[in-house]
Amino acid sequence: MTTERLAVDGAHVGATTPAIVRAADALRAGELVAFPTETVYGLGARADRGDAVRRIFTAKGRPPTNPLIVHVADLAAADALVGGFAGDVRRLAERFWPGALTLIVPRPARGLADEVTAGADTVALRVPAHPIALALLRAAALPIAAPSANPSTGISPTTADHVMKGLAGRIAVCLDGGPTALGLESTIVDTTRTPYVLLRHGAVAHEALGALVELSDGAARVVDPRHAARAPGGHARHYAPRAQLSVVPDALLAGLVRDLAATGLAVGVILRGGEAPAGATHTLRLPGDAVGFGRGLYAALHRLDDAGCDAIVTATPPSDPPWAAVHDRLRRASA
Repeated sequence: MTTERLAVDGAHVGATTPAIVRAADALRAGELVAFPTETVYGLGARADRGDAVRRIFTAKGRPPTNPLIVHVADLAAADALVGGFAGDVRRLAERFWPGALTLIVPRPARGLADEVTAGADTVALRVPAHPIALALLRAAALPIAAPSANPSTGISPTTADHVMKGLAGRIAVCLDGGPTALGLESTIVDTTRTPYVLLRHGAVAHEALGALVELSDGAARVVDPRHAARAPGGHARHYAPRAQLSVVPDALLAGLVRDLAATGLAVGVILRGGEAPAGATHTLRLPGDAVGFGRGLYAALHRLDDAGCDAIVTATPPSDPPWAAVHDRLRRASA
């Protein structure tokens, strides 16, 4: 595998950048390409060929019951793929695309491999808000299926180094766009149900969506891995480090770290503030706000795993709505 490091000029990357052209050629040939989005790095394959999509599942060790998100370059490309957006679905797309919102819509009769949707009659679509991702989609001129570029259930990658750590030798090209801006996966909304259902919390908040459409919250639902999930990330264990992650109330954190250390375990701690507890082998501090904490969470988990921690401990985040996505990721990572 090669890593192409791209120079980003402001918010734009030239569509003729040699690395992007090479990556687009690899995608058209049915190979796998890792690329940055504003959320996390994705592992892409052309979504219209089953043999290409199956390479994603093989590279990640991902169960075939876990569907993939299809990325397109703009709303027009989404319209062309699924036969046109209308009504509230179009209002959501026009308001939040490009961006960290994935919409589940009826699957088209043609144009997508069965493997993309885990055999379901719906498909998850997104237009990413990252210059490299958009340049790649335009150069490839194809819908690209792309889950996060990491081994299945593992920590999602927010840098190209994270991608290479987990998937080196399994993909053709990794486009390096530096650390991702948001650090957590997209919000997922199922528009095929009435009312619409929020299936995964992300950067686009429930409140912002609810201002446009009627919406229920189904993000806490867990799907048995033996059964097909309606959306990516629907299984109980996801986004997880090698070390066992524990999420506990602030008042219990110091005692748990002390008890774990007393058994001889190397303990990593992620703090939002305060002093490092006695017994911690490694301590990382993340910002105290939801956006900053979410942006740094996966990178912190990667660092503590790489440092050889046997256990990782962090305090339960605030219950305020902006923390919903962080709560979701910590719950699944500690399952």
